Amino acid sequence: MSQISHLNLLGTSPSEMLLHGPSKRYLNAYHWHDPKIGIVASYTPDSKDVLDHFGIFRGVDQIEAFAQATIVSCCTFLECQKNNWTPLELKEKFLPVFISIGQVNFHSYLAEGDTFISIGDIKFYKFRQMVADGRIYKVPKELNLNEYFSNFTADRLKAYDLDDRFVLIAELFDVTGRALKKELIANK
Repeated sequence: MSQISHLNLLGTSPSEMLLHGPSKRYLNAYHWHDPKIGIVASYTPDSKDVLDHFGIFRGVDQIEAFAQATIVSCCTFLECQKNNWTPLELKEKFLPVFISIGQVNFHSYLAEGDTFISIGDIKFYKFRQMVADGRIYKVPKELNLNEYFSNFTADRLKAYDLDDRFVLIAELFDVTGRALKKELIANK
């Protein structure tokens, strides 16, 4: 794994940014990213993700997927870029912590095999802390997400400007995370 020297997360595997175990990694790909503005990322729940939940991808897991796409991926990218570290070097020093969420409004649901996108709008980033608002949308079947978002813009992201085939699943406000120094946690 190399230093973050590219301009955004496009072409990066989420497994390089999300260093926790793969059983709870809810991110398949990055489709649009402007480091100071926001991100569009996707995930498709499989059978293990809906086990014992009637085939439904739970709301709490949707929130986790959104947090991984936004505050974890974006903050990791910016911190690595700023310090000329790899994500593994960052992980040696800091632990990403999900601090809070303001409000979530669910409008629909996701089932096994439903691809969805998290659109995250970065509201605040300072001192390894990030706050993002955003939405989760179910993606139309057979849509090529990389092609669809190839000409996406910051203005479109902020307006959640998608065509009518996308189904609004959830709106999220004030999702907050911070990278805490491991040495401070170990001493408690």
